[in-house]
Amino acid sequence: MSYILGIETSCDETAAAVVRNGTEVLSNVISSQIDIHKLYGGVVPEIASRHHLDLVIQVVDEALKTANVTLKEIDAIAVTYGPGLVGALLVGISVAKGLAWATGKPFIGVNHIEGHISANYISSKTLKPPYVCLVVSGGHSHIIQVSDYDKYELLGRTRDDAAGEAFDKVARAIGLGYPGGPLIDNESKDGDPEAIKFPRVSFGKDCLDFSFSGVKTAVINYIHNVEQKGEKISIPDVAASFQKAVVDVLTDNTLQAAQKLGLQDVAIAGGVASNTCLRSEMTRKAKEMGITVTFPTPIYCTDNAAMIAAAGYIKFVKKAFSPLDLNAIPGLKLL
Repeated sequence: MSYILGIETSCDETAAAVVRNGTEVLSNVISSQIDIHKLYGGVVPEIASRHHLDLVIQVVDEALKTANVTLKEIDAIAVTYGPGLVGALLVGISVAKGLAWATGKPFIGVNHIEGHISANYISSKTLKPPYVCLVVSGGHSHIIQVSDYDKYELLGRTRDDAAGEAFDKVARAIGLGYPGGPLIDNESKDGDPEAIKFPRVSFGKDCLDFSFSGVKTAVINYIHNVEQKGEKISIPDVAASFQKAVVDVLTDNTLQAAQKLGLQDVAIAGGVASNTCLRSEMTRKAKEMGITVTFPTPIYCTDNAAMIAAAGYIKFVKKAFSPLDLNAIPGLKLL
């Protein structure tokens, strides 16, 4: 039995979790700052860092208490060291280093994106490499071939806005507020996804890259044109049509990648993986192609520490420990 304590403070969630053997979540404590940053229409880095400082020790204590384990029983301490907001990352890293040094436990730095991918192992015990993973969040839109638990190859990526970033910007443009992803998803339930034909960008059959800046601009232009004509805008129709345009491209490119590689398994990771339209369309189209789709339960799609502990377990088994002078890398790449 291996117990990994995971700590996550890359953005605006202060989180800690205890995971046994990489897949069994004994605790997953998350303190979100959404209501605080909602006032500003997005995350304010300095405010996020200060709240992490106030909460991180309490969250770690709660994670250990809920899991009914002590620090002595923890086998390793894993923490996100990038990508993310540098001040926020430093809070988690400092706490993790202190705990590792004080207890003599191995210290493991985890790439945040690798954590999102590893969340799938929590929700699906049968998922094993090789498979194709779509990592889609506020800062990332990548198609990755996972050839082993710690071996990745980039197949496609966004050339401008990430999908989650586009969701946030469009939500702001149509007056829904922050965070945009869940608000657009909810608003879309009352709209017609075929009402407005927003563009789907393709770079040709041999390229799996994304571009979401154009569809975002198309939404803004549509709103301006309708307002200038004095006509009423159907917010649900705009939300549903925009969402469908983004989901179509994400789904088609990902399944095309799996088909080209001859792989039968696809996983989705990241905050946008909780989008109901994406989950539905990816599952429907994949079934038609004989491909199995895996995605984490919604709580493991957004930032959390269980996914960091799951990724940390893979490194723990391979004894891929980090030095205590590891620093935060806000622009850390997976590949």
